[in-house]
Amino acid sequence: MADKQKPKLRLSPAERRSLLEDAACACIARGGIRDFTVDKVVAEAGVSRGLITHHFGSMDGLLAAVYSRMYHDWLTVMATPRPGLSRIEAMIEALVSPALFGREVLKIWLTLWGEIAINPVLRDTHRQLYGDYRASIMLALSEAAHANGRQIDAETVATAFICLIDGFGVQRCVEPALLSEEEARAACWAFLRPYIGDQGVAVR
Repeated sequence: MADKQKPKLRLSPAERRSLLEDAACACIARGGIRDFTVDKVVAEAGVSRGLITHHFGSMDGLLAAVYSRMYHDWLTVMATPRPGLSRIEAMIEALVSPALFGREVLKIWLTLWGEIAINPVLRDTHRQLYGDYRASIMLALSEAAHANGRQIDAETVATAFICLIDGFGVQRCVEPALLSEEEARAACWAFLRPYIGDQGVAVR
């Protein structure tokens, strides 16, 4: 008797959402916003079209979910403890690491950034997540400055530092050879040292 075909595993709602987010990321990384279509996403995921509406309400909802995932992945890497490093040192190592600065990841970020200005759903999501991102950087800066006996306007410095990191992202995506990990790290410290002092004295 021929072997019976094994039934497909039934995915939970959370797993189906994740599958669609994975597929959307793959499509965006491959072809930017022009490849972020219902047909291409469901083909990538191997699911029916109705699942996008069921889980996200619309393609805008799926795009916002992708943006949330990217931000949460970014914050998770930044918040992961690094043995022997202060919070600010670990944050900078994360911000120049391949995990956050891989070209495929940056291609997704650039696509999402380009959509924020014209997509109100994505813009609202960005405003919420940006606040969390800036707060995490403000905490690291405040700790380091305090450990070195310095006063700092953490909000202003964090805002400027985020602009610096965003610029790194654009450069690393457009022409990675012109900005190495070492150069990005050195630029981070050159910008921050006047505000927080020497990195080696930062809080442990």
